[in-house]
Amino acid sequence: MIMKNRASKPMSEARSVKARQVFPQDTNHHHTMFGGTLMANIDEIAAITAMKHANAQVVTASTDSVDFLMPIKTGAILSYESMVSYAGSTSMEVCVQIIIEDLIKGERQLGALSFLTFVALDDDGKPTTIPEVYPETETEKWFYDSANIRVKRRKERRIESKDTIEFLEKVQHIE
Repeated sequence: MIMKNRASKPMSEARSVKARQVFPQDTNHHHTMFGGTLMANIDEIAAITAMKHANAQVVTASTDSVDFLMPIKTGAILSYESMVSYAGSTSMEVCVQIIIEDLIKGERQLGALSFLTFVALDDDGKPTTIPEVYPETETEKWFYDSANIRVKRRKERRIESKDTIEFLEKVQHIE
């Protein structure tokens, strides 16, 4: 397979932000946000960011992590801030920071953090080459420089998942 020269884009070019308020229907009996609701919003903003970077349709390959750092309560204003933190040849890592904003006090706190992987698809639904990504700010540099560790862990976890699937298929055929 011949690789074409890949363009390169700054991380800021695909950056996306989505703001929304947490309403009672978004919360549980503790008056904190349902994890599933938060994860759906994370996946949506991350997919938009991935599409902006790839200039192509994308699919979620994995949700690598969602770390809930503090309770997100009814009435909170959330800012989902998403960026491509690493780009391989056809897949990319997207980081989403979920910021709890106090609009009255002008304060912001990190409420949750998530990393997802997306694959760009061509018109036939096959993986397609995407641009490389490069950082410009100190924060972007940190996420970019630390991506190799996350990519390595992701590959190791994928092997473990494949081994688990093979085991389950074997066991389920026997029992």
